[in-house]
Amino acid sequence: MCARFASFDLENYLKKLIYFPIMNTYYDQISEGYEELHREEQLKKVKLISKYLKPKPEDKLLDVGCGTGLTTEPWKCKRFGIDPAKKLLARARKKQEIEYKLAPTENIPYPDDFFDIVISITAIQNFQDIEKGLKEIKRVGKDRFVLTFLKKSSKREFIENKIKELFKVEKVIEEEKDMIFFAQNI
Repeated sequence: MCARFASFDLENYLKKLIYFPIMNTYYDQISEGYEELHREEQLKKVKLISKYLKPKPEDKLLDVGCGTGLTTEPWKCKRFGIDPAKKLLARARKKQEIEYKLAPTENIPYPDDFFDIVISITAIQNFQDIEKGLKEIKRVGKDRFVLTFLKKSSKREFIENKIKELFKVEKVIEEEKDMIFFAQNI
């Protein structure tokens, strides 16, 4: 094999070419009805999480995979959100109070240790590269993390193992649809 192509990662290339645009296209296509489809279940998760996560007003919180800001808005602190779906972000709420950026999880546009809290609610199973995304979450977060994903995901075991490998898990809750991990940096 030519040395130039020796480090070429075909699997990741195909994911970027096929999977990522499909997921973004899907969420862009459902953007108008996103909240109607997901509002109730997402707010139920936020309510459950808020029993254990109590941000201070000065805390900086990043919501990874924030969509329309439905899971970003309720927190009483300095809020930030990233999402790769342009049309979901276009519908984001409270733009004057919350900083939103169009970005994939695998390349979070903030410096190391910038956020006191990083949450990702029902998004991890959709990351283009789960391991890289979780490492980016860890990189930008200081200490507190809430990471949830669909428990019926075919990637469940891989996600659980990566969370346990990269973070110190303090509490796990099996919710109706999601697995919820409360964690700290190692």
